[in-house]
Amino acid sequence: MSGNIPEWIDAFFEWARGQFKKHSLPRWLVFLNDGAAIFLAFLFAYILRFNFDLQAIDFGMAVNQALIVLGIYGLMELLFKPFAGLIRHTTIRDIYNVFVATTASLAVLVLLVTIGRTYGWGEILNIPVSIIVIHYITVNALLFFARVLIKMTYELVSLKPGERKNVVIFGAGTMGVIVRRVIQSDTRNQYHIVAFLDNNRKIQGKSLEGIPVLDPKKLKKKTLEKGDIATMIFAIRDVSPVDKSDIFRFAVDMGLEVLEVPPVNTWLNGTFQLDQLKKIRLEDLLGREPIQMNMKMIERGLRNKTIMVTGSAGSIGSEIVRQLTRFNIKKLILVDNAETPMFHFINELKQHFTTTPVVPILADVTDQVKMDRIFDEQRPEILFHAAAYKHVPLMEENPHEAVRVNVGGTVVLTKLALKYGLVKFVMVSTDKAVNPTNVMGASKRMCEMILQARSATPGNTTQFVITRFGNVLGSSGSVIPTFRKQIEEGGPVTVTHPEITRYFMTISEACQLVLEAGFMGMGGEIFVFDMGKPVKILDLARQMIRLSGYVPDRDIRIEFVGLRPGEKLYEELLAEKEKTMPTYNPKVKVAEVAWIDYQMILSKIHMLLYTSPGLSELEVIRHIQEIIPEYHSTNERFNGKNGDASVEVKSYPD
Repeated sequence: MSGNIPEWIDAFFEWARGQFKKHSLPRWLVFLNDGAAIFLAFLFAYILRFNFDLQAIDFGMAVNQALIVLGIYGLMELLFKPFAGLIRHTTIRDIYNVFVATTASLAVLVLLVTIGRTYGWGEILNIPVSIIVIHYITVNALLFFARVLIKMTYELVSLKPGERKNVVIFGAGTMGVIVRRVIQSDTRNQYHIVAFLDNNRKIQGKSLEGIPVLDPKKLKKKTLEKGDIATMIFAIRDVSPVDKSDIFRFAVDMGLEVLEVPPVNTWLNGTFQLDQLKKIRLEDLLGREPIQMNMKMIERGLRNKTIMVTGSAGSIGSEIVRQLTRFNIKKLILVDNAETPMFHFINELKQHFTTTPVVPILADVTDQVKMDRIFDEQRPEILFHAAAYKHVPLMEENPHEAVRVNVGGTVVLTKLALKYGLVKFVMVSTDKAVNPTNVMGASKRMCEMILQARSATPGNTTQFVITRFGNVLGSSGSVIPTFRKQIEEGGPVTVTHPEITRYFMTISEACQLVLEAGFMGMGGEIFVFDMGKPVKILDLARQMIRLSGYVPDRDIRIEFVGLRPGEKLYEELLAEKEKTMPTYNPKVKVAEVAWIDYQMILSKIHMLLYTSPGLSELEVIRHIQEIIPEYHSTNERFNGKNGDASVEVKSYPD
């Protein structure tokens, strides 16, 4: 039994649902039922015309005329097919088809009677026009009523008590009306529309097809709770990403599940269906305008080139590869030392990007001998360097590895780029390289310095380009997968500090800008991306909990665990002495970096790489601080009693 409903009613509804599921009226039966209604409605029109005086009616003549009327209506039904749709899912279109068929029949009948009277074709065609009109009105009412009755019965028995979900539709325009009509014609999804929300003041307070249009700014949580409204369907076609994200954040903050109507060009056969509604993603809350790339410039730079991508199985590297497959490339060389991710990524490329020649190579970028052999055999012309250790806490525990892999790998690759005369070398850096407070950020700052030093090497023809951006949503190093796993496990969701903020981009955004910057750079530049506004991690955690269908601090608890070693409260995209210059793309700027003795820096970096295996962790940190004076570690392990210790850094030749 469902709730307080008696068992026999519940059982009857279950039986009726089963009958509707198993059976549907065949078209021929609907056609015969319409015919019976047409025939009987004509006899009723006769009786009504003669004020129910049965003795005044010649029933023989009436039946013969009814058969003529039935024949004409039957032909129009066969022509316009109002019987062809599923009656249980009758829509406005189906009613329209009935109306067209009956109206066409009326016109033919009136024309036939008029001609018959003019030429004296006989009494049988001398049908009073009043009867024809009464019949027309009656038969429309019967056919409309029959279809609506069956539809209402189906909706009634299809709806299980307590399962209908109250929703509001954001957007009272054409798209919103379409969604409303589809919902009302498809009872399987069992949505109940409570209201439209729209920012257009001209229609606020009015009704649209019987449903009130409300001002979203006046919507309160209490109103939603009182109306048991848990879902919002976003149904606006033309809206900027910024405005859309504002609406999404408003809905999520109100505790609503948000479903979005997909673009019209993705509708199946041009028709919207409710199963096409999709839940919004965290990326939808960022709200930035889509990136406009200079496709001609990028296409010209990539055409018929052999391109190498290091870290190609990682989050950033793999997306760079996906972006590259859009262009006419001679060959893609994928380098990574992670076997399983590389295996899965190669399978993805074979399935979705079959036209691009791909050479997968398992290799460590710090292995100079092997990398030299790869360069010699494959002869890359352009290199996108995304191979790096990037997890901040892990690198704080393993500073030797951060130096060996991040710094050492960059030294090896840039040296080979010079040796083999690469056209372009594009490195993926991070905002953590700016005034670094952790080992990972410091290692990436040293990588930036290496590229700048190589760029200044006499006789160099390779364009060394650095791209610097913040956190990437969904990448393996992002906080998002951690939050998602914690939510799936029922919490708590751990946030380091209530005020901590980070810049975020989508993987696709970041990699598109890497390509853009790579081909606008001439060498030695650090390109900084427009990351939008910094996002409060606490707000991000709450939004993720709500997007998962839970209420923060009620269903899923948020716990503050304190800043981790080396972690900043907020990130910077520029150092104090750095300014930016604009480019033709407003989302990409060039950092004006203060001059340093790059050759001396390069010598110190080589010395660090040569000596680090024999150094303690603290000694490695002191060497890094000698190279990067602005590096101030927040890790207590490196700021103890020996915090002011200094080391002598000797030069080591390249």
